[in-house]
Amino acid sequence: QVQLIESGGGLVQAGGSLRLSCAASGRTFGTVAVGWFRQVPGKEREFIATISRSGRRTIYADSVKGRFTISRDNAKNMAYLQMNSLKPEDTAVYCCASGNFLVLNTQPSFADFASWGQGTQVTVSS
Repeated sequence: QVQLIESGGGLVQAGGSLRLSCAASGRTFGTVAVGWFRQVPGKEREFIATISRSGRRTIYADSVKGRFTISRDNAKNMAYLQMNSLKPEDTAVYCCASGNFLVLNTQPSFADFASWGQGTQVTVSS
């Protein structure tokens, strides 16, 4: 299984930007899809974005489309989430996850992801 560690969270003002990183262990990183999720206490975990093994296919939640960009560097075993135009409602714990599935045209389910990181806190002040 791939082990994942997120970093890059913090406090930012509304309208600002943050770049989250997801460091993966293991030689199989290039064979799995990667996704980002977020969760606020008392609310369900929310899908943000996913990227295919090659990086050629991406899917975004409507709530972040046009503001967030998911990317990956398989040579470095890294995935990223560039977050621009941040809003207070983006405040959450952000987790990366990986799974052995194909990224097609529909949002993946939580069950598609086998490995999860611990998360990094993102706080957007108004």
